[in-house]
Amino acid sequence: MLAILHPDTPLDSEEYRKTLSFLENLPGISIRVHEIQGAKQKLTEVYLLGDTKSLDKDDIAALPAVERVIRISEEYRILGRHKDTARQTGFSYNGVQFDQSNLHIFAGLCAVDTPEHVEIMMRALQQHGQVCTRMGAYKPRTNPYSFQGHGETCLPWVFELAGKYGIKVIAMEITHESHIEEIDRCLEKLGRPTGVMLQVGTRNTQNFELLKAIGRQRTYPVLLKRGFGITLNESLNAAEYLASEGNAKVIFCLRGMKAEGGQPHRNMVDFAHVPTVKRLTRMPVCVDPSHSVGSRERAPDGLLEVVHAAGQGVVAGANMVLVDFHPCPEKALVDGPQALLMDELEPFLADMALCHETWQKRNTLYQR
Repeated sequence: MLAILHPDTPLDSEEYRKTLSFLENLPGISIRVHEIQGAKQKLTEVYLLGDTKSLDKDDIAALPAVERVIRISEEYRILGRHKDTARQTGFSYNGVQFDQSNLHIFAGLCAVDTPEHVEIMMRALQQHGQVCTRMGAYKPRTNPYSFQGHGETCLPWVFELAGKYGIKVIAMEITHESHIEEIDRCLEKLGRPTGVMLQVGTRNTQNFELLKAIGRQRTYPVLLKRGFGITLNESLNAAEYLASEGNAKVIFCLRGMKAEGGQPHRNMVDFAHVPTVKRLTRMPVCVDPSHSVGSRERAPDGLLEVVHAAGQGVVAGANMVLVDFHPCPEKALVDGPQALLMDELEPFLADMALCHETWQKRNTLYQR
């Protein structure tokens, strides 16, 4: 069962104290409190865990701080929609709102290489009004002899350049909980010129101890990539691991499935699941066309197949696009052959805006 409190309920108010006191004393029931900061208000949700079937929903709803009560299903207890269309989706972080209705483009370097390339990328993003990017500092690789990323050593100049060019959120994959400390320590030392969204890669989707560690921290939101060889349900439960530890600021990323049927693409593109994830959960949904398609092959119409895939995801309602760009792909240390070029940034952004507008118009068409 879930009790949603009135928006902006002060945690030191008498109404909150009486409500929590009643809930904490319910026999056989434990509670877990989650705060959700939206663009305009803060919501507090209190989860009642245990045998809640015997609880009277009306008694809970009558408590002074409670706005409404929802009976929740077993799966995705925190991140699930539970057939309640009024539940808030998404969150606000570092002045940027992420939800199931808007769109953000995270264009950038799959792997950070040189300050010059990072600055070229961030300058271009600022010139086109973008405040988000992707920058890989820690790179898990299949081959142990491949470039593993610059790690902690590149963080200072990446963060300083982000602050210089007005970048508010950097999606950055981590592979160990110590990376959280390294990122946090560096940001704090620099005066927090930017923000970071911790990315969980497809190989770590079922690294449950890492998920727990990331979930225990509340500072940074999380971008969780779908596991490339597991079911959607298993990947959504991985996201629930994060939320169950306290961090419900999660974006779910579709990045293609490992399957021979996906050839000649790198992975089987799974963007038809965009609306499915939005139906099952409150998470904003991201698509990663770069790692799904994995090449710069062009269709007969002249468009890159990776651009087609991105557009398909956004037309289906994706709220974020994680896409590789590089000033000099031939010099990229990771995934250069699939990176888009700097002169393709402007048309790509315009194309994704057009696709998002099409999604909005499609909604209006069917709502009539």
